[in-house]
Amino acid sequence: MTDPVARPRVADRVRHTPVPPAAHALSTLPRIDYENAVLAEPDPAPDRTALRWARAVLEDADAETRQALTQGWTSLGLALAPAGSDGHVLGWRVRGSTPDAVLLAADATRGLRGELLFQRAQGALLLACFIRLDDDAARALWAQAESRHPQVMHRLLEQAVSRAT
Repeated sequence: MTDPVARPRVADRVRHTPVPPAAHALSTLPRIDYENAVLAEPDPAPDRTALRWARAVLEDADAETRQALTQGWTSLGLALAPAGSDGHVLGWRVRGSTPDAVLLAADATRGLRGELLFQRAQGALLLACFIRLDDDAARALWAQAESRHPQVMHRLLEQAVSRAT
């Protein structure tokens, strides 16, 4: 018999979603060429700040995942700080932070700039990605990764939610 009060499975709690206008407005990129978002409902740790969620999703991932992420980001030309740097989350600079939202940024070495937004709102946790492509070389690099990107974001958030519950 199934418990009617049981929590939904993690896989049922994380889904892709359009980037909400309020989240989109937090980006500091002058132009966004790509955006993607995943949402966890309900927020499995509502007392956790957005910055703590960013650390849980990125830095608390297993070592193989962290290595694959940093290799992927640097191959796209994102300039990352060394792991453990103050004011950074897995190499991404903390551009702005409140208890409910943290914006991480990585500048370009090859014409691709990125931002990651972790936002808590209305009992849910949003992870959004914003990318700016400055030239044809950056567009070509991004084209190689774009099809995998939504699944990677979904898996990262799903794994963090699973660890939190």
